[in-house]
Amino acid sequence: MVLLKIAEPGQSSQLHQSRLAVGIDLGTTNSLVAAFRGGLSEPLSDSDGQVILPSAVRYHSDRIEVGKSAKLAASLDPLNTVLSVKRLMGRSLSDVKQLGSRLPYHFVSSEFHMPLINTVQGPKSPIEVSADILKVLRFRAESISGSALIGAVITVPAYFDDAQRQATKDAAKLAGVNVLRLLNEPTAAAVAYGLDHHAEGVIAIYDLGGGTFDISILRLTGGVFEVLATGGDSALGGDDFDYAIAGWIITSAGLSTDLSPSAQRNLLETACSTKEALTDAISVDVYYCGWSAQLTRAVFDVLIEPMIARSLKACRRVVRDAGVGLKDIAAVVMVGGSTRIPLVRKAVAKDFGRQPLTEIDPDQVVAIGAAIQANTLVGNKREGGELLLLDVIPLSLGLETMGGLMEKIISRNTTIPVVRTQDFTTHQDGQTSIMIHVLQGERELIDDCRSLARFELHGIPSMVAGAAKIRVTFKVDADGLLSVSARELSSGVETRIQVKPSCGLTDSKIAEMLNGSFKYADDDKFTSVLRGQQVDA
Repeated sequence: MVLLKIAEPGQSSQLHQSRLAVGIDLGTTNSLVAAFRGGLSEPLSDSDGQVILPSAVRYHSDRIEVGKSAKLAASLDPLNTVLSVKRLMGRSLSDVKQLGSRLPYHFVSSEFHMPLINTVQGPKSPIEVSADILKVLRFRAESISGSALIGAVITVPAYFDDAQRQATKDAAKLAGVNVLRLLNEPTAAAVAYGLDHHAEGVIAIYDLGGGTFDISILRLTGGVFEVLATGGDSALGGDDFDYAIAGWIITSAGLSTDLSPSAQRNLLETACSTKEALTDAISVDVYYCGWSAQLTRAVFDVLIEPMIARSLKACRRVVRDAGVGLKDIAAVVMVGGSTRIPLVRKAVAKDFGRQPLTEIDPDQVVAIGAAIQANTLVGNKREGGELLLLDVIPLSLGLETMGGLMEKIISRNTTIPVVRTQDFTTHQDGQTSIMIHVLQGERELIDDCRSLARFELHGIPSMVAGAAKIRVTFKVDADGLLSVSARELSSGVETRIQVKPSCGLTDSKIAEMLNGSFKYADDDKFTSVLRGQQVDA
């Protein structure tokens, strides 16, 4: 007789005995994957016991490296090694060119208006690079569990716009990862903190990572996590501190700013290691290309103080948007590796009037919270009752009206999912079609907002100007992604669009890429990808 081990669904303590769902923190500097095991959410490690995967991808003619070894090769092979790709997600080539000489890549244009990085394997989009990172994390989870991944909750900065969110979801699809939900990073951190500490009341999540800054105010009540307001800067993070130190080195050493890609990478590596050393030391000896000097923490603080001030300005604005006072905030949780910097903690403590909480590893807390949510979404039971997340959109959504003005349909900090409708009309006699221009942003003029999509409604009955009634519906799903429809009420003609940003991949292009990956799957088996992880710690 064969004996079967029977357990209640979701009650098993082993990863492989419940449906495998994970939380993934796809970070600018580092990424990691976590899963709910034995009643706890914990990061999953590679074969060397490391839970952190550096977000670095190096392309060879015949293989791909991801992780530590790729990061170490950045100065040796700068044109084929991609770091901080998260900063390029959802951005157009013109957006990236504004960064100037900061990025040591050769960019080429594409039909999708996104920046393509020219590598030895040909042009690579930020979506493809991110997918290569996600593949390693997916394989790690499946190797540990021995079963296929049902899905993942992938975290994104709260201040990511629609284009950046869609790019993240496309990268997951390309990596073969089913996205259960895109979850804002501060919200994920609040879940980990709130459940671990049984917290109640209003809390602030200060999230300063390698490439982005978020601040969110949440109210925690009996397992309900309600985001009151969110804000931040998707172009502010630890990378900018590195650039500040690099600038100090160039000025102090009297170097030219016209550096080769290899020299630029080497300079940024020196700057980053100096920044990390100053977390514990009050001064660090800096060596670069035969030049040496000492950088004190006091000077470093002066270099980064304007950027920290930017983050605190955003904090005050979000607290105001949340309709609470600083005295109402019960706790401030620090998230992201850059919050280890002493001046950051000191400035946050002074601004909020209380010492921030740092006991949960700031590099791991987001993935841990995401795994808790993933476990819930696939139906695995959790002790302590149900978990309800009420998140918000970070930026207003609307469309262009006469005079090049932005008409807001859904205001920022509106709880999602949400549906909003608004009626418009024609402005010319006999007009039988109308162009719908979808925008995101807070400014009044469309030139100051981000264009998301354009589509046309045809078949409007010929009438005098102002007689037609066109109802436009905006729908934002739980991932923060937008779909728009327009309907002329008298005739019933309708058109709709799932907003795909102009600088993103089309569904057909993603399908083409997926078919290519399936075709060569037997040759790949992830072995070349995983070589980047087989480095002695």
